[in-house]
Amino acid sequence: MILKAHNIVKEYTQGGKAFRAVNDVSLEIGEGEFVCVVGRSGSGKSTLFNILAGLLTPTSGKIYFEGKDYEILGDDERSLLRNTKLGYIMQGQSVLSNLTVLQNAMLPFALFKRDGDPYEKVLALLDRVGLLHLALQYPAGLSGGEMRRVSIVRALLTSPKLFIADEPTGDLDEQLHHLLCGFFV
Repeated sequence: MILKAHNIVKEYTQGGKAFRAVNDVSLEIGEGEFVCVVGRSGSGKSTLFNILAGLLTPTSGKIYFEGKDYEILGDDERSLLRNTKLGYIMQGQSVLSNLTVLQNAMLPFALFKRDGDPYEKVLALLDRVGLLHLALQYPAGLSGGEMRRVSIVRALLTSPKLFIADEPTGDLDEQLHHLLCGFFV
């Protein structure tokens, strides 16, 4: 089992009243499994994904990644886990405006030093998503779909064991949607 979540609850207070953005969610994801979470806008999907990625702490419940309890992992350990074993594409844009496409894509290697040179792999991934010609461009000149593809390349760079994608094709046309799906077949 790669990821196990048991009875996850996330409560917030709004206007002085408590409400549950995530209400008693349990799931298990094994190696090679493809899981879709569907629901209306505002139903808590992004909150759940942020919890599963270790960015938010649940109000209650337990999450385990490869048997390790998120609750006992420090922030640095969760960051390392996200950087090495968990690819995550957030719902909104997450590219950094002061970095080029290439630098944004290589960010996981800049944040945590490791063996190997990612340069050739990054170039191959950028080519595969049709962005190689924009490698030295800054995000200000990119479309929403191009920025989304940079996020996809960054999330795939480390060959994660688990890939969480929050509406990853929202900014992509049909052809690019099929290209993205090709990464997981």
